[in-house]
Amino acid sequence: MSYYIRSMRKEDIPQVSRIDREAFPTMLPPPNFERELRNQMTHFYVVCDEDKQVDQVYIPVARTKTTGLIHRLKKWFNPDGAITDDTFQAENYNDYICGYVGFWVMADEAHITTIAVSEELQRRGIGELLLLTVFNRARELYANVVTLEVRVSNIGAQNLYLKYGFKQVGVRRAYYTDNREDAYIMTSADITSSECRSQIKELYQAHISRWGEARFSFSIN
Repeated sequence: MSYYIRSMRKEDIPQVSRIDREAFPTMLPPPNFERELRNQMTHFYVVCDEDKQVDQVYIPVARTKTTGLIHRLKKWFNPDGAITDDTFQAENYNDYICGYVGFWVMADEAHITTIAVSEELQRRGIGELLLLTVFNRARELYANVVTLEVRVSNIGAQNLYLKYGFKQVGVRRAYYTDNREDAYIMTSADITSSECRSQIKELYQAHISRWGEARFSFSIN
């Protein structure tokens, strides 16, 4: 596969929403990605498979005023971009989204709010590309550390984060609203330090050796 990483766009919302529902089926309400993309504090990136294309994509129509129970229920139960009177077909768009990540930066901290990969494409290095993206972009946004929460039962994700130098620094009790599961708080090393940058560079080279070189819409350093 040939991967391309870029900033998330409005046209990506239906595919990202489907991946989100796969990864977090019990978390309600679903994210409002259109609002997130307008938030200057948040940063979203997607991994695209350049060897695949989607046939057609329908994206939400921006509304200047949202009122009424029926309208709210439609937005609640239509998170994956099904065709309704609130959608329109995207023109000249066929990118195939494999995964996405979202984070915000405040002061010297970059906090990963969400990260997910399509079920059928897991264990193919896509999650690592998303982490590499966060490390790189967070440094450019003057962050010193990256933080996140992860379910205590999600051993696979924890192992990936440990591989990239994260350490468990605390627990948030009953953090997840669907089943009141605890979350581990994990924090990276100082991402601006020479030691951390060398480690990330080595991991990136190892990723290239195994999965091939991906293209980024921004410089990787």
